[in-house]
Amino acid sequence: MQIAIVGLAGCGKTTVFNTLTRGHAETGGYGGLQLNVGVVKVPDERLEKLAAVFKPRKIVHADVTYVDLPAPPASSEGHVGAEELPAEHLARLRDSDALVHVVRAWDSAANPHPSGSVDPARDLENLDLEFTLADLAMVDRRLERLRGSGRHGTPAEREANEREQTVLERLKPVLEAGRPIRDEQLDADEEKILRGFRFLTQKPVLVLLNVGEGDLANAPALVERIRSGYTHRHSLVDALSARIEMELGELDPEEAAVFMEELGLTESSLDRVIKLSYQLVGLISFLTAGPDEVRAWPIPADSSAVDAAGAIHSDLARGFIRAETIAYEDLLTLGSMAEAKKHGKVRSEGKTYRVRDGDVIEILFSK
Repeated sequence: MQIAIVGLAGCGKTTVFNTLTRGHAETGGYGGLQLNVGVVKVPDERLEKLAAVFKPRKIVHADVTYVDLPAPPASSEGHVGAEELPAEHLARLRDSDALVHVVRAWDSAANPHPSGSVDPARDLENLDLEFTLADLAMVDRRLERLRGSGRHGTPAEREANEREQTVLERLKPVLEAGRPIRDEQLDADEEKILRGFRFLTQKPVLVLLNVGEGDLANAPALVERIRSGYTHRHSLVDALSARIEMELGELDPEEAAVFMEELGLTESSLDRVIKLSYQLVGLISFLTAGPDEVRAWPIPADSSAVDAAGAIHSDLARGFIRAETIAYEDLLTLGSMAEAKKHGKVRSEGKTYRVRDGDVIEILFSK
């Protein structure tokens, strides 16, 4: 899973990237063209608790790849800012599964906002507009081709082009009205037609309000205000102070705990952001546990048991016989698979079983 961190110049997105990844990417400069990539483990306390039971040689968390991208130049007559990003950067942006949109919500006389004032709602709207214009430009180009060369080819090709043209003509006025594609109810066939375009406004978005240390107490009210005005589908709104999280990351655990208590924080905002990123793209984790390893496996929600088997290895999916399944809570309570079987808590599930978050699964298969 890859998530792009985006934001306007001066919002602090590279500081957010550094705190998430424990990286040291250069900050400042109001959106230079540096691209940064880092991999982050998804916090999951269930793994540590299962490890206490199974004493495995290793623990393997699910992970998320974050890509910190430069701010796109502003669009103007005749050009679309987001499309003027370097080709590699634009490809990374379009290939991402979701976006973390960092919005500046802190003020500083030493580091003034490039627009002259701090206004999170305005900045959120401005970057959304850039992505909307990029998608609209792509739709216009494709429709122009379809209305010309799309009328040629085999009957099957012409039929496919007509279906594509119908979907794009439906989306064009949506984008022209400034609405994201993700607000539209699309059926499975329409989703398939649009998949190759990798539209920016179709991606799920976590709006992350970057507040100052002195504004932490007011962050919940700010989140609620922005959330109430940002009613797009597949969108979440949260807040953190990237500067504080960076400072916490430089402390040892005991010092960090004391600092958090002084600030009135009950959990790391970064852990919450990583978990929200995971949820944003509709993933759950099933678990495997044994003496070799305890591991979280990410799969889309509503996946089947055979899908889970395939996530481990394609051979397990091909030779699938059944999945021995137990809820994480039951296994932890009973303390071992032997006790769980004795109490009838281990279930044998077939190919069509819908895996639940936290299922501990052993796949039985034929070689």
